[in-house]
Amino acid sequence: MEKSFTLIQTIATAGVFSAVAGWYGFMFGRESARKELGVLIENLRRDISESSPSSSPPPHS
Repeated sequence: MEKSFTLIQTIATAGVFSAVAGWYGFMFGRESARKELGVLIENLRRDISESSPSSSPPPHS
C-alpha cells in the first residue's frame, strides 16, 4: 500500500508549518526587543538620575 500526499494535504501542511514558524519568530523577536528596550530604559534612567538631583523632576519638552 503506497501512501502519498495530495496537493491539498501538502499545501495545508506547509501552511501549518509556516504559521507555527511565524508565531515562534514573532514571540522570540518580541522577547528580544523587550529585553533590549529594558536595558535602554535602565540606561536612560541611570543617566537622568546621575545628571540631575533627585529632588527636581527632569524637564519636559
